[in-house]
This record gives sequence, structure tokens and C-alpha cells, in this order.
Amino acid sequence: MKNKEETLSKLQTNGVQTLLGEPKKAIIKLALPMIAAMLIQTIYNLADALWVSGLGADALAAVGFVFPLFILIMAIATGIGMGSGSAISRRIGSNDKTGADNVAAHSLVIIILLSLVFTLPLIVFSESIFLFIGAGDTITLTESYANVIFGGIIFIFFANIVNAILRGEGDAKRAMYAMALGSGLNIVLDPIFIYTLGLGVAGAAWATVLSLAVTSVFLSYLLFFKKDTFVSIRFRGFHFKKPILIDIFRVGLPASFSQISMSVVMIIINFIIVLISAGNTDGVAVYTIGWRIATIAVLPLMGIATAVLSVSGAAYGARAYEKINISHLYGIKVGLIIEVIISLVTFIFAPQIAAAFTQSQGAKHLAGDITVFLRIISLFYPFIAFGMLSGAVFQGIGKGLYAFLGTALRTLILTIFFAMIFAFIFQWGLTGIWWSIDISNFIGSIVIFVWVRYYIKKLMKTKSERSKSALV
Repeated sequence: MKNKEETLSKLQTNGVQTLLGEPKKAIIKLALPMIAAMLIQTIYNLADALWVSGLGADALAAVGFVFPLFILIMAIATGIGMGSGSAISRRIGSNDKTGADNVAAHSLVIIILLSLVFTLPLIVFSESIFLFIGAGDTITLTESYANVIFGGIIFIFFANIVNAILRGEGDAKRAMYAMALGSGLNIVLDPIFIYTLGLGVAGAAWATVLSLAVTSVFLSYLLFFKKDTFVSIRFRGFHFKKPILIDIFRVGLPASFSQISMSVVMIIINFIIVLISAGNTDGVAVYTIGWRIATIAVLPLMGIATAVLSVSGAAYGARAYEKINISHLYGIKVGLIIEVIISLVTFIFAPQIAAAFTQSQGAKHLAGDITVFLRIISLFYPFIAFGMLSGAVFQGIGKGLYAFLGTALRTLILTIFFAMIFAFIFQWGLTGIWWSIDISNFIGSIVIFVWVRYYIKKLMKTKSERSKSALV
């Protein structure tokens, strides 16, 4: 055992050493590169939304109808990534490098198979899908955007999984470089494909897919050619191992379902909006652009969450439960400060932000409604820190189902319930739907926070009791 630990110590990268070190330093050191990457991605999302908004309300609505399915695709990729990252971190914490290598290999094989399963059916049935969810007059624009995105599913999956592997072993810097490369390239390509080449809304999709393809090539170089990562991937003699599959999917599937539930809720919200607007898709455009801005606002929390997940996983593998406690509370403290600032800025400058996204003649009339959306939604930003980072702890320690139940309460149950009540019974229209998102996120975040605090205290108490028993 001693020789094994000495060998692993020699193999440790700087990222692994950070992962196993002091939790507060690890959170900052791992989160900062990811927050930087998220900020670059924020600039891309803003630029992308601005370029698309220049095409008018129909183009915005087309992206809005595709957005839930794009989130579904991302949910699967991100979920498997979280599952593999959590499993890798826990094995690193327990000094099991061979196990970490096997998890990484399994993850790549899984996403290759899944990309084959999803790509063709989505392209073949795209028209039927979008007509069913209400695309109507925007069906041509919607399909032109969607089919390009669907064709690039393999790159979406691959980039997300390899990034998760890097984060799982504490290599946040190179994960940041990969995300920055994709986002930066996308910013450059967007206006070229949309306007210079005259591809319109489909051009935005082509810019996204090509950027992801280049990112995938960069990540392949790091993993298969440079070979200086902690995990080593070998496919010779590969065969699936049930315990590894279970370990990946027990976090990955609930994480995917959590994000899929968000996609389902977006589809339902779109449907409710069209229903209360008598078929008018302007409300969908408002929701699309407003929710994109809201997603951007919580990107720093996503960066912190990846750090909390990795640090919690390594600490759980090493049975250092106090480190889980520290990483959870410290992550929330940092995230809360950031989101309070973002919330205030969004609330104050909502009209200016809305104006920036409604420059075209066809979208100017949406500015007032987007301003209302942003001001209402900005009120729940600080509370997301409690929910998202508590869920990250559960995912890190392998309790993905618990994280999913917290998300399902917030999205599938509370959001839809309050949206129906406010829109149809109270007849508050679009404003009622926006308030339903606020209230459901507040309640759901508090519930999962209390739950994870109880669970961590239970872990520490159990360890303390075992230590006392061993002394006796």
C-alpha cells in the first residue's frame, strides 16, 4: 500500500495536488480559471444573442424553439461529464489511478455511442418536433438552425466530456483554455457566417459547431498526443465494467435529468406563453433573450460549482468530510457575494441591457417586456448560490439522485405549478410566469441547502463516532 501511494505521489500533476490540498485554496484555484472561461463564454453568448437579434423577432423565436432541445443535448453531455468527473475525483482521493483511467475511457466510449443514437433521429424528425411545440410560421428558420446544431452533437459531447475529465483531476486551467478557444472562435465566426456569408440564423449554428470542432481537436491533442494529464486513456482490450458504469451513471443520469427537466420546463413555458398570447410568439422571443441573459448571470456560479464538485469528490474519496463542509460553505459565501453584485447591476441597468438586445427594427418593440423580465428574474440570482452549490456537493460525493430531486422540486413541480396558477387563475399574463420562476427557485434552493447541511453533519458525526470506537 505504501509503495502504491509513493508511486501515485510521483504521478500527481499540479492539479491533483491542488485538489487534495486545503479546500478554500482549492476552491479559488479551481474556480477562478473556470469563472474566467465562463466570462469569455458570457461575451460569446452576448455577442451571439446580439448578432441573432439583428435578424429580427422571428429569428429570436426560432432560436427560442431550438434552445430547449439544445439544453437537452447539453444536459446529456454535461451529466455524463459530471458523473465521470465525480468518479475520477473520488478515485484520486482514494489513491486509485487505475480506476480513474478506467472511468475516463468508459466516459469517452459512452458519449461516442450516445452521439450516434441522438444525431440521426433528431435531424429526421426535426420538422415534426418543432411544429408540435408551436414553431408555426417560424418553422423554416427553426429547422435551418436546429439541423446544423444536431449535426454537431458529437463535438458537443466530446468537448464537454474531456473538459469534465480535466476538471475531475483538478486541471482547471487547460479546461479554461479549451472553453476560451471555443468561445473566442465563435465570437469571430458569428458575424462572418450570419451576415458576410448570408446564412442568417443558420450561420449562428454553423459558427457554434465549427468552434466546438476546433475545441475538440485541441482537447484530443492534450489527451491522446501530449499525454501529460493525470489520467491515461487506453482502449486496447476495452470492455465495459458494470461497477464503473454504475458509478458514472448514478451521478450522470440524475445530473442529465436535472438539466433535461429544465429543458422540459422551457418547452412547457414556451407553450403556456403561446397559449396566453393567442399564438403570438413575441413572448417566446422575450423569454428566450431574457433567459439567455439570466443564464449568463449565473455562469460564475457554474464555475464555482465545478470546483466544489471536484474538491468534494476528492475529499469524500479520502474520507476527509470536514473538507466537504468547508468547500460547501466557502463556495456559497463567494458565490453569494458575486450574485448579489450581478443582481444589483442587472436590476439597475435592465433598460440598457434590453435595448442592447433589441437593436433591429423588428425587435425594438420587445425592449419594455425584456426589461420587466430582467428586473423580476434578477431578484433570485443570489439564492441560486445556495441551490446550485449544494447540488454540486451531492454530485461530488456520488449522490446524484439527491441533487436531481432538489432540481426537480424547483423546476418540474414548483415552476410549472406557480406558472399555471399565476398565468391562468390569477391572470397575471407574462409577468406571472416570470414571478413563478423567482418563487420556485427561492423555495427549491433553500430546501436542498438544508438537506445537504444535514447530510454533511451526519457524515462528520459518523466519522467521529467510528474514530472513538476505534480508540476504545
